[in-house]
Amino acid sequence: MKRVILLLTIVMAASAIKAQFSVGTDLVSRYVFRGVDYGNGAALQPTVEYAAGNFAIGAWGSFGLSGGSFSEADLYASYSFDFGLSLGVTDYYYPGFKWGEFGDSISSHALELNLGYEIGSLSLAGNYMLNNSIYGAGTEDGTMYFEAGYAFDNVDLFIGAGDGWHSLKRDFQVVNIGVGTSKEIKFSESFSLPLFGQVIMNPNSEQLHIVVGISL
Repeated sequence: MKRVILLLTIVMAASAIKAQFSVGTDLVSRYVFRGVDYGNGAALQPTVEYAAGNFAIGAWGSFGLSGGSFSEADLYASYSFDFGLSLGVTDYYYPGFKWGEFGDSISSHALELNLGYEIGSLSLAGNYMLNNSIYGAGTEDGTMYFEAGYAFDNVDLFIGAGDGWHSLKRDFQVVNIGVGTSKEIKFSESFSLPLFGQVIMNPNSEQLHIVVGISL
């Protein structure tokens, strides 16, 4: 409850400057995050965001469409500087488990700091887990993940490495190598749907994933 009140306070304080709400959703064939497969078939991934200047606060989730599928509902906040640097924090939460407080032995939260930098077509990202007591594990504090990407005209390349829950033995490994692309499916002069796809290789788990989706 304290976190919800804090988020609402920030939103109200930011309302004095130019701001806007946005909402959208992606329909994906499978949920693959940082090279780790959380899928059990197709998933709906909605986003609700409030942006004011360079500041954004929002919620993102992934909800499997088949019975017993994985669900996730995250809160996040970020600030982007004009020279390409971005700072943020993400609260990962998994519905179906006790909300709890950070540090509780049975909480289903993971709190992560996010750092990003973009210069031209090159993007860099670093992430550090402050607290992770998901399912009572409490053993992933300090988990890190780093990723580099490069965007060409019609294709994106990326490579990522991490430790903790990212790798099978919890040591630092390359876990996410891939290529992605997108295109517009045009139905009429006034209506089209963005289609995107990725081919992802995880050398650590020796798994290959193909993910396609549409943005609604």
